[in-house]
Amino acid sequence: MTSARAVSLVARREFVTKVRTRSFLIGTAVIIAVLAGYVVLQSVLFDDQQHSVVGLSGQATQLADPLRDKAKAFGIEVETRDVTTAGDAEQQVRDGSLDALVTGAPPELKMIVKGSGDEVLATALNDVLRQQVLTAQLAEAGISPQEVAQSLANARVAVTALEPVDPQRGQRLAIGLIVAALLYYSLLVYGTMVAQGVVEEKSSRVVEILLATVRPWQLLLGKVIGLGAVGLLQLLVISTVGLGLSSAFDVIDVGTLGGAALLTGVLWYLLGFFLYATVFAAAASLVSRQEELQSVLTPISMTIIVAFVAGINLMIGSPSGTTVTVLSMLPPFAPILMPGRMALGVAPAWQVLLAVVLALLAIAAITWLGGKVYANAVLRTGARVKLREALRL
Repeated sequence: MTSARAVSLVARREFVTKVRTRSFLIGTAVIIAVLAGYVVLQSVLFDDQQHSVVGLSGQATQLADPLRDKAKAFGIEVETRDVTTAGDAEQQVRDGSLDALVTGAPPELKMIVKGSGDEVLATALNDVLRQQVLTAQLAEAGISPQEVAQSLANARVAVTALEPVDPQRGQRLAIGLIVAALLYYSLLVYGTMVAQGVVEEKSSRVVEILLATVRPWQLLLGKVIGLGAVGLLQLLVISTVGLGLSSAFDVIDVGTLGGAALLTGVLWYLLGFFLYATVFAAAASLVSRQEELQSVLTPISMTIIVAFVAGINLMIGSPSGTTVTVLSMLPPFAPILMPGRMALGVAPAWQVLLAVVLALLAIAAITWLGGKVYANAVLRTGARVKLREALRL
């Protein structure tokens, strides 16, 4: 049997076995449900913050068009409704059908709200009122309001931004955090799954039968590839559904950001998984029972957890800072931090290229070292094998 054939058979066995399990299907469904709930919640909150329904009564109805235009300039959407009776309209404000009721005539307008009201809406209405009063006074003085408005429109302050703000920064940050969270979950869960599989085969002596047919490195590589493919499949399914929901609810501009984020996530998942999975497998080969597994996996798991927790805090605060920049290029942290910085658009091409090269070099070194540990320790049952002994054999 050729090496490629042996690795392929092991990988196919691992992939098919895990994909058909109930835990994989239920776990994927639960994550998608949580993601869908989050997207819907963000959509509802976004709509609540950006959309207001205003009732106009009496002469205030003439302010409908100016109010909508002014509110749009302030970044909110206002829906106006003509109401006939102020008493009925006040009841609609109480029950939430209207966010505000505007009555009276310029210059004495009255806005009725249920609670504290929307300050942005009040500011927009005040601007409209001032414009109406100014227009009336100009007309009384015999001055054309249109000429004054044109002069005012041409009078603007020239603004020079030393550090221009990306209008999509909020969406980029959200995508970066989501990608980092998914990669954190995938690396931790499927890396641990590789380790559990190694211990299970070792404790049941199945590995002795398998190694009679294939070599240790072929078994290790096939296991890593097979379970890595399972994690990649789940990542693609979750990401595709998430992008579809985000597009449907208009939460994220998927057209310009989603595709690049998905490709970035796939790249760093592959690099991160091959980096960590081999370490998980080598560490697991040192023990013979599931009860002992956690003791050898804790240092590896803590590295991933620290990279995620510390990295997320650093990215939110200062994604271009020296600390997060350096950490994002180091192999243990790059699979989680670099995708987020790339989504934010703060990672130069040379930093991304350097991080990829360092990750590939680390994968080559760890694969050789981890493969040696795995080959020397996987057939030794009973007491825990010390790492020094596994490297000496």
